[in-house]
Amino acid sequence: PLSIRPILRGRRTIDTGCRKPGRPVRMRTGVPSGFLWAPTPRRRRYVRARHSMMNGTSGWYTMFTEMRVRNFKSWEDSGLIRLAPVTGLFGTNSSGKTSLLQALLLLKQTTESADRKQVLNLGDKRSPTSLGLIGDVIHGHDSKSRLEFEFSWRSMEPVEASDPANPGSNLFSESELSFRTLVAVRNGTQRVEEFAYKTGAARVEFSRRQRQKRKSPEYDLKATVNGDTGYLKRIQGRAWGLPPPVKCYGFPDEAFAYFQNSAFVNAFELALERQFGNSLFYLGPLRQNPARSYRWQGSTPSSVGAEGERAIEALLASGRRPRKEWIARELKSNGHAKKLFLVEDVVSQWLREMKLVRSFYLERIAEDADIYRVRIKRSSDSAEVLLPDVGFGVSQVLPVLVLLACVPKTSVVILEQPELHLHPAVQAALADVILETARVGRAQVIVESHSEYLLRRLQRRVAERAVSKEDIALYFCDHDDRRSSIERLDLNMFGQIDNWPSGFFGDPIGEAVAMVEAGAKRAAIP
Repeated sequence: PLSIRPILRGRRTIDTGCRKPGRPVRMRTGVPSGFLWAPTPRRRRYVRARHSMMNGTSGWYTMFTEMRVRNFKSWEDSGLIRLAPVTGLFGTNSSGKTSLLQALLLLKQTTESADRKQVLNLGDKRSPTSLGLIGDVIHGHDSKSRLEFEFSWRSMEPVEASDPANPGSNLFSESELSFRTLVAVRNGTQRVEEFAYKTGAARVEFSRRQRQKRKSPEYDLKATVNGDTGYLKRIQGRAWGLPPPVKCYGFPDEAFAYFQNSAFVNAFELALERQFGNSLFYLGPLRQNPARSYRWQGSTPSSVGAEGERAIEALLASGRRPRKEWIARELKSNGHAKKLFLVEDVVSQWLREMKLVRSFYLERIAEDADIYRVRIKRSSDSAEVLLPDVGFGVSQVLPVLVLLACVPKTSVVILEQPELHLHPAVQAALADVILETARVGRAQVIVESHSEYLLRRLQRRVAERAVSKEDIALYFCDHDDRRSSIERLDLNMFGQIDNWPSGFFGDPIGEAVAMVEAGAKRAAIP
C-alpha cells in the first residue's frame, strides 16, 4: 500500500487503498460541490450533484469572479474576463497568458510591500514576478497610456460598515466587491489617477483633481452609500485636497480626519489586502531540482515558494496541524467533509492515483538532526530510492500537489504550466486533482497550460456530468503584431468546444495527411 511516514508521529504506515466498492448515492439538493466521485478498486464512479460549485448550501468560497487589464504589457484591453472555480488559460507562446497572471501577482506583491508610497511593486528576484521598470509594462511603451486594473471577487468574509447613527446596526454587509485602479506615468514616476471600490450598496471613489494650484497632486474622496451620494460630509475648516493614496488602493490618514463618517472606507482596503495578500498563492513553471536531503527546523512556511523550494518543509509542517485543519476529498450533502485526512495522506493518495509511485515517505536521518530525506518506491517489487533517483516528473509535480493540499480553505491558487515534465496520462490525472481541489472548496484554481491532455480531461468530466460546465472557464489567447486577444471557449454540456480555434494544438490532421502522402511517395519510388 502507498504509505507516508510522518516523522513527528513515528514511522507509521497509512493505508491509502480504495474503500470497499459500494453503490454511489445520488446527492441531495444543496450540495456545495459540482459532482463528487466515489472510488472503487477498478475505476472511479461519479455521483451527480444537483448544484454547481458556486451555489452550495454553504455558499461558494472566496474567489475572483472577473478581471480586466488595459495597457498592460501586450494587452491593450483584455475586456472583462469571467473567472470560474477552475479557470484555464491556453494559447500560443507569447500570447499574453502569463501577463494576465502577472496582473494578479502585481497586486499581490504590492499589498505585501512595506513601502506605503510605492504605487505598484514591480518586483525583484525574490518576488513572485519581476516586471522591470514601469516603462516596460506599459502597452507599446507609450508613456501617455494609463495602466488600468479591474478585479471583482466574492468573499466568505463580507465587507461590513457599522451605522454611526444607529449603534449596533450595519450600513451594509456585502460579500461581493469590485476594485478598479488607474495608474499614469509621468517622467518615469508612477502616479495614481484614481481608484474605486464598489459593492451592491456602496461606491467609494478616490480621484486626482484635474485643476489644482499646488504642485503636489491633490485628491478628492466621494462615496455613495445606499443611494445617498452625499454620505460623506466635510469637517468644517478642512476644505483642502487630500494627499496621494497609499500604494494604488489605500486611503491616506487625512481621509479620516477631513470627513465625517469616513471610517467605513477602511473596510474596503482591508478586504483587498486580504484577497490578494493572504488568499492568493502562486507556483511558477520552473520548479527547483530535487535534493537528496532537506533541512527543516520546525517552521511553517506560508507557501511552497514560487519555485516549489519549500514544498518539503510545508509537507513536514502540515503534520502538526490539529484535526480540525485536516482536509477533505469529498463532501456530504450538507457541505461538511465525509472524512478528513492529513495533508501528507492526500498527497500520497494523489501520487498513487496518478500511478507515479507505490510508496512515499519522509525520513529523518537521526533523532537529533533537522535533516530529512524523501524516499520513494516506484512499484511493489522495486527498491526504495531517494527523490532525485526517481523520474524527474515526480519531483516536478510534487510541489503542485503539496500546494493544492496545503493551502488554507477558500484560497486562490495560480499554477503556471503545472504539466511540465509529466507523461500525458499524468497530465490528464492532474486535471482531476485540480477539479477535486475546487470541488471541496479548498481553492479556486487558475491555471495556464499548453497541455491538450489536461484540457481533454476537463472536457471529459463535463461530459460525464462530474462537474458543471458553468464551473469551468476556458480561454484561448493569441497575439497579432500589436496586441494580445482572448477568446472564451464555448464549452457545451457534452464537453465539446463549439468554437475550437484554428491551430489550437497545432495541426494533427495536417500532420497525419502529410505523413501518409510522404509514405505514398516513398512507396512509389522503385
